[in-house]
Amino acid sequence: MSRFVDRVVIHVAAGDGGNGCASVHREKFKPLGGPDGGNGGKGGDVVLVVDANVHTLLDFHYRPHASAGNGRQGQGGNRDGAAGEDLELKVPDGTVVLTEDGEVVADLVGHGTRLVAAQGGRGGLGNASLASKARRAPGFALLGEPGEQRDLVLELKSVADVGLLGFPSAGKSSLIAVLSAARPKIADYPFTTLVPNLGVVTAGETVFTVADVPGLIPGASQGRGLGLDFLRHIERCAVLVHVVDCATYEPGRDPLSDIDALEAELAQYTPSLGGELADRPRVVVLNKVDVPEGRDLAEIVRPEIEARGLPVFEVSTATREGLRELTYALGRVVEEYRAALPAPEPTRVVLRPQAVDDAGFTVEPDPERAGGFVVRGERPERWVRQTNFDNDEAVGYLGDRLARLGVEDALAKMGAVPGCPVTIGRMTFDWEPSTPAGIATVMTGRGTDPRLERTDRVSAGERKAAKRARRGLSPLADSDEFDDEE
Repeated sequence: MSRFVDRVVIHVAAGDGGNGCASVHREKFKPLGGPDGGNGGKGGDVVLVVDANVHTLLDFHYRPHASAGNGRQGQGGNRDGAAGEDLELKVPDGTVVLTEDGEVVADLVGHGTRLVAAQGGRGGLGNASLASKARRAPGFALLGEPGEQRDLVLELKSVADVGLLGFPSAGKSSLIAVLSAARPKIADYPFTTLVPNLGVVTAGETVFTVADVPGLIPGASQGRGLGLDFLRHIERCAVLVHVVDCATYEPGRDPLSDIDALEAELAQYTPSLGGELADRPRVVVLNKVDVPEGRDLAEIVRPEIEARGLPVFEVSTATREGLRELTYALGRVVEEYRAALPAPEPTRVVLRPQAVDDAGFTVEPDPERAGGFVVRGERPERWVRQTNFDNDEAVGYLGDRLARLGVEDALAKMGAVPGCPVTIGRMTFDWEPSTPAGIATVMTGRGTDPRLERTDRVSAGERKAAKRARRGLSPLADSDEFDDEE
């Protein structure tokens, strides 16, 4: 059995970027082929797309986790890795995307509207792209960035021009059934309607949609019953219709008290999309006038309702009395609302240039580590994520980039001393001032950096001596027979 789901929490994960490749071209008679490592592919995005053929969030209720494809690793021969496949998730028209804290991210209205819910990670550069005058054959490549992961709340707010409001069993479902081709469930007991129903109505040349909201009760705006779950479905409506049961036998109920109770709930409800429901145009429908007691009661209360400035229509869904007048009146109100809407503005590209004095990062004292500092900024944190810390040359390259950005000068001005902990992103370093930015350093073997000498690392000379000893040669031999194997 199909279900109507209008609020879900989804967990989206974009694809990771592929790692770059560290490769050197090797070919006979070409001893200096140069670096030829390709770049890693970009991770796929998770995209929300409005589809007019989707009317519920049911698919996300059963499958709340969505992941895009990862980018492929780069390869030798200047071959870049393939980009990860984007994942498109189809959502109904009128879906509002929020963070877990309730902040509105986007309001998706209109077929084909797209939103990148999670951005794929960038692919790492291969050593061919990292080659420079200082590093003619880099022995490292950059790692791919992880894809963005987010938890989002999807809420469906029905896109309708007219919203039908009323107490349970007031006749809202019967009204939408005779006004349109919608076929909601109709029965003689309260809360028959459990999900909103949409119907399309034609009044002359005007075509508009009507939403049948499940019955509201006092306290609905505070979460009583199903009020909060369904009041949001009338946030987009141009006109609200109070459907009043004039033939109810419940004690303490009458058309005026019903209208007052519904108005109080509308005044207390705060829409998330802005505006106030209490400011929307109102129309009062006195239903079930085919019953003699109902017609008598409608004639009694009609003057007082009109005195409040509300248009009143006496209708009967059983005999279809008054439906034509009601339909054309709603069409006129909808047309007036549409005419009052501002004309859509052409698409504008907003450019926000970086301030001249903006360094792109900040340095602050670390509250968790005595004498430590925290560096925050998009570029420093991205560079750290892309660095392979098992490769000394890659670490040295990171140090050069941070020095050129001015991070080391900023740390020195903040009072940093050698050995103090410095945190960038998820990594914490023992800070050691390196070569000032702009001064070239002499590179040695691939994958090494003379500024990062490790006491536990075996030197190249020691490796040669050990290799000669294994072959039965003197460790101090002058022969370079095996030097080309390094």
